[in-house]
Amino acid sequence: MGRAARERPRRLGKKLRKIRTEFGLSQNGMIRALGLTERLSQENVSAYERGTREPSLLVLLRYARIAGVSMEELVDDKVNLPEKLPAIR
Repeated sequence: MGRAARERPRRLGKKLRKIRTEFGLSQNGMIRALGLTERLSQENVSAYERGTREPSLLVLLRYARIAGVSMEELVDDKVNLPEKLPAIR
């Protein structure tokens, strides 16, 4: 018997893009804000935002902390991000 594919959040990419654009950051600027210049490339961020790749849990945690939101708000498709995100921490 085969395994079923892991369920993925369908709105995650849009939420990650909203966080980046809300703070007026380019994809490279987002990488710097995340403190991941040695581990991520612009192609990674682009793939996350398009939904073709999923970031690791640790990368998601950094997005959540920067945006001042919970991990649940990022990954739960039934929960929306706040209309206005708090300032970058």
